Amino acid sequence: MAIALAPEISTWPDLDPQLIGSSCGSCQAVTFPPQPRCPQCSGDNVSDVLLPRRGTVVAWTTQGFPPGPPYAGPTGADFTPFGVGLVQLGDVVRVEGRLTESDPAKLTFGMEVDLTMVPLAINENGDEIITFAFRPTTEANR
Repeated sequence: MAIALAPEISTWPDLDPQLIGSSCGSCQAVTFPPQPRCPQCSGDNVSDVLLPRRGTVVAWTTQGFPPGPPYAGPTGADFTPFGVGLVQLGDVVRVEGRLTESDPAKLTFGMEVDLTMVPLAINENGDEIITFAFRPTTEANR
């Protein structure tokens, strides 16, 4: 069985899942992940908002070693380096997340990416843990 790492931050298992952020009704700030109070004005007039599925890479790096806790993915010989990017989703919000591409020769600033869901690990019950990532936009997924 597949389960989401953080079910409260996306609409997965929808066919075309979206990330869930929060929008402040007072100052219009948008955040990800969703928060109970606005980090800009401290107001509590926030509501969930679905974020765009497409964005552009603002910054990126390659994670060549397992992150520290609470990282739940593979470690040791099972660890595979992965890309990490700061992605501008439309004109709405910037989101930090995994990239499906980790080859520095294939990553560029400003490249278009689309939201996707990827396997992260297998838990103690044998369930596949799913998380969000961004993949380079191709003609096939435009």
